[in-house]
Amino acid sequence: MGCPGTFSDRSYPRTTERDVMRIVVVGGSGRIGAALVEQLRAAGHEAVPASPSTGVDTLTGKGVAEALAGAQVVVDVSNSPSFADAEVMAFFTTSTRTLLDAARTAGVAHYVALSIVGTDTLPDSGYLRAKTAQEELITASGLPFTIVRATQFYEFIDPIADGAAIDGVVTLPDAQFQPVAAADVSALLAEVVVGEPAGVFDIAGPDRRPFAEFVRETLAARGDTRTVTSAPDAEYFGTRLEQGSLVPAGAARLLPTRFEDWLTS
Repeated sequence: MGCPGTFSDRSYPRTTERDVMRIVVVGGSGRIGAALVEQLRAAGHEAVPASPSTGVDTLTGKGVAEALAGAQVVVDVSNSPSFADAEVMAFFTTSTRTLLDAARTAGVAHYVALSIVGTDTLPDSGYLRAKTAQEELITASGLPFTIVRATQFYEFIDPIADGAAIDGVVTLPDAQFQPVAAADVSALLAEVVVGEPAGVFDIAGPDRRPFAEFVRETLAARGDTRTVTSAPDAEYFGTRLEQGSLVPAGAARLLPTRFEDWLTS
């Protein structure tokens, strides 16, 4: 792991014609991908969104070679449409193999993927097993790469609460949490994809507190009166957590938006 420190500069100078890069953003119509495409285009790059809605299917291979032709960088921020164990594994392994093969053929110089902090520490999670498999394929590919492992987004705190609620009580794991703003993640990726390959590193928000505190404050800000509590045996999407499962274990790049600022924005 590397790249410790903070990230706060979201200002990117416009490129000259000589510096323009063709960057294919797989998953370019999603939350992170759409913002990334917009930021790269604002900086003067040729950012190409690639998803089934644009005629690119990484499972069948349809449109992939055409999309990657002439690209210097591929960034994969796509997600599986199903979180069922077998389906999510099939999605990430098939999609990643397709993209890596096409990237080699196209002579791509930098392969970037967005992953998750803790992928290799929670083997009971089918989703994280699939993300681990994705990372292993990339690191073994021989292509220059960067894998950015992010903590959970602030934007998913509400759905997490809904998934953990029974009879008006939200019960969460007794674990630490260090979420990050999605806008900060897309801004960080806009920096990473035009830089040199950097291997694997973690990113996180600036605030680390018990999981339940973030959820309790979020619901209170929404006027949601459900009770929020924690328990050592509570599961996170079907997986038991240790104290440090969802936070960086070592050095991480801390992104700037504080939880309180996001909550009131």
